[in-house]
Amino acid sequence: MIKKILILLKIGRALAKSSTLDYFGELYKPNFLIRYSIKIFGFSSFKKKSLDSKSVGQRLVSALKELGPTFIKLGQFLGTRPDIVGKDLAKELQSLQDDLPPFDMEIAKKSISNEIGEEKYKQIENLSKPIAAASIAQVHFATIEGKQYAIKVLRPGIEKKFNEELEALMLFASIVETILPKTKRLKLIEVVHLLKEITAIEMDLRFEGSAGSELKKNTKSDPKFKVPDINWDFTSKRVLTSEKVEGISIKELDKINELKIDKKELAKNIIQNFLRQAVGDGFFHGDMHQGNLFVDSDGNIIPVDFGIMGRLDKDNRKYLAEILYGFIQRDYEKVADVHFIAGLVPLDQSKDAFSQALRSIGEPIFGQSIKNISAGKLLAQLFEITEQFNMATQPQLLLLQKTMVVVEGVARTLDEDANIWEISKPVLEGWLKKEVGPEAKINQAIKTTSQVMDRLPELPSMMDKASKALELLAAGTVASNNEMAKKFQFEKLKIKNQQNKIIIFILLVVISLLVLFN
Repeated sequence: MIKKILILLKIGRALAKSSTLDYFGELYKPNFLIRYSIKIFGFSSFKKKSLDSKSVGQRLVSALKELGPTFIKLGQFLGTRPDIVGKDLAKELQSLQDDLPPFDMEIAKKSISNEIGEEKYKQIENLSKPIAAASIAQVHFATIEGKQYAIKVLRPGIEKKFNEELEALMLFASIVETILPKTKRLKLIEVVHLLKEITAIEMDLRFEGSAGSELKKNTKSDPKFKVPDINWDFTSKRVLTSEKVEGISIKELDKINELKIDKKELAKNIIQNFLRQAVGDGFFHGDMHQGNLFVDSDGNIIPVDFGIMGRLDKDNRKYLAEILYGFIQRDYEKVADVHFIAGLVPLDQSKDAFSQALRSIGEPIFGQSIKNISAGKLLAQLFEITEQFNMATQPQLLLLQKTMVVVEGVARTLDEDANIWEISKPVLEGWLKKEVGPEAKINQAIKTTSQVMDRLPELPSMMDKASKALELLAAGTVASNNEMAKKFQFEKLKIKNQQNKIIIFILLVVISLLVLFN
């Protein structure tokens, strides 16, 4: 507990020095007692300083860098949560770079050897100096059995440091929710818990390897998208070995031009492949910035770094596809219906007022030039009205929205006139037709019939039990005491349920067959 308190004091001091406590004070307007406590907690006078959003963002970025790796991750995560820190500050935090000085080469060698074993380590040749270093790990190139690989190694002691600081952040979130009840809607404790889950996955490189493998499996038939192989023989909890990317960074436009790669086609493929992942598979790369995307001479997009991945269940995928497609069609009533049916907007809210709010988002966007139309920004504006209509925060959709903004930004660097909506439309249409259209209904009927047919062998046994129970009832063998009477009532209820199950099974078979053959 003492360590947690010391970390909290460290956080308060850094935020006070950067003057960002003033910003949050203005945003949430705590009472005098709380403001005075923050003043003491931060060891700083609560002087009124400029609350210009850009300068506040820069100061907060500096404070988080000073606090270290855990807080850099926190800042990046808060960059996806404009509902907590405000739109402008969230935008500033999205620029927070996760780069730190590399750790010593000898420590890296020792770590690799300890993790994969000395015999395997001897097979590694030409281990390079770090070619990239971030808050959690650094990357080296090497040769194994004549093939080029990238080897990612965790920083020493990083797991313990993250766990201690995240526990302190959890305490901090609890304190904030206690003293500022209106922040409970923001689910700060849940946010820190989610951040803890994400970093726990990032600090077990086997999870990152499996994420890369899953993405490769999901996208193996997707055009122009190529995920590197994982070498599991040289991968462990603290070391990840993957196929070295043979390509150029997607930000090197001159080299892309030299290879005569069609940049318009490349921009289209980036957006469509991202949507196939998010809407089609429900599993998407959550950090698709330029540094994590490469392109080969054939125009294939090659992603790296699978530490941050997003996952959407089928309901969320349907919600996402239908609202985006609804906006494309400018059918705001339909989009409003989706929100109410999905339970994202409470039933006591006005559907007409919500539809009008959606129109206020959509119409100005479609009235702009093509280069200013953004699905990611539209989603950001959509999530901004959450408080007005008492919608619960959806962290998984916020990660998707942030990634979509990044993906669109990458696409626009390749083709500034890319029409995001026209590019997105065929992917969304195709998925909705498959999942909601007539084909989906037939598939569901087939699945239902199959499930019913699987249970048919049980029907004779169920009928026999029901028949015996009815014989007992006909014989009138009912005890007079209360306990036996209750048991009899319970048995009658069981018999009735069994009879109902039989009827339901038969009806399902009949209905399913009618759907299939009519």
